[in-house]
Amino acid sequence: MRLVVIKYKWLIVYGCVLALLLFLLRWLELRFLILSHAQEIYSGAIAVVFTALGIWLALKLTKPKKETIVVEKKVYLKPETAFVRNEAALKDSNLSPREIDVLELMAKGMSNAEIAEQLFVSLNTVKTHSSKLYEKLEVKRRTQAVEKARQLQLIA
Repeated sequence: MRLVVIKYKWLIVYGCVLALLLFLLRWLELRFLILSHAQEIYSGAIAVVFTALGIWLALKLTKPKKETIVVEKKVYLKPETAFVRNEAALKDSNLSPREIDVLELMAKGMSNAEIAEQLFVSLNTVKTHSSKLYEKLEVKRRTQAVEKARQLQLIA
C-alpha cells in the first residue's frame, strides 16, 4: 500500500497544485469582477439598504395604534307616556306647522326627495324649509336638528 502512495505521489502533488491554481484563478477573477463592477455593486447594496429601510418605516407608520377613545353622549329615551309637545319651546323656536312636518319626516329618516313626495311640495321647498329649520334651531345638520327638536320635545 505504501508503495502505491509513493508511486503516485507526483500525481497527487500535481492534482493539488492544479486545484490550488484553479482556486487562485477563481479568486483573481472574482476580485477583477468586483473591481470592474464596483459602482454597480455599491449601487445595488445601497438600493437594498434603502429598500429594507423603506419597508421597515412603512410597517412602523401604518401600524394601527391601539388607543381606545371613549365618547360620552346623552341618550334621550322616549317617555313611556303619550307624547305631549312642548308648546312653550315651540313658540320660542318660532317654527311653522309645515317646518314641524318636515322635521318629523326628517326624524323618520326620509330624504329631501321623499319628504317632498310625502308633503306634495317641490324639492326646493323642502330645502328651503330645512335651511329655515337649521337657522331657527341653530344647528348645522339634519341629525343635530332632530336631536335638538327631541330635546326640546318638539317631536316624538
